[in-house]
Amino acid sequence: MKLEPETLRQLVERTLGHYQARAAAFWEGTRHHDVEQNIEALLRHIQAQPPFAILDFGCGPGRDLKTFVQRGHRAIGLEGAQALAEMARTHSGCEVWEQDFLSLDLPDAHFDGVFANASLFHVPRQELPRVLRQLHATLKPGGVLFSSNPRGNNQESISGERYGAYYDLAAWREYLAAAGFAELEHYYRPPGLPLDQQPWLASVWRSAEGP
Repeated sequence: MKLEPETLRQLVERTLGHYQARAAAFWEGTRHHDVEQNIEALLRHIQAQPPFAILDFGCGPGRDLKTFVQRGHRAIGLEGAQALAEMARTHSGCEVWEQDFLSLDLPDAHFDGVFANASLFHVPRQELPRVLRQLHATLKPGGVLFSSNPRGNNQESISGERYGAYYDLAAWREYLAAAGFAELEHYYRPPGLPLDQQPWLASVWRSAEGP
């Protein structure tokens, strides 16, 4: 069923409100998460000369922005929850754009890489094709998109106050291919566990010539 604009807006605001109200707790709960595997997966596929221009899409309180800067790259964050955006600026020293997924305003052909770690699953399913096309457009030709999302059976739901859409690999491939991306690799996380104990699907994609 196609959702009306007001219903979509309510979904997004409900999810952002959850993070806004729990910003400090979210920072404490995630600040020590080890996502080195994901950062490396993005960086090793970028073919440009460093330092890279990187968009941390849904940057939260700025943990990974700081890591990219420490590695010598130029990172910009994008975050919809004001409290998290402010924390990200303070923590990383980076520029952070306050935008939500329904009203993105991204520059064309600007970034070498987009790091979407635990963020794209919050995009309402009917809006995902548009968001992926916008990410494709903001990447330089041959740029790289990393994504990591909780995997599922292509269902969408509200968990607590947060909207989520949970895709399997086949469906995720269809969305990315339709937006003009070519798959580079995928893997499941956390590493070193049986598949049924790896709830996260990580994937890396190169932007092709136009969606």
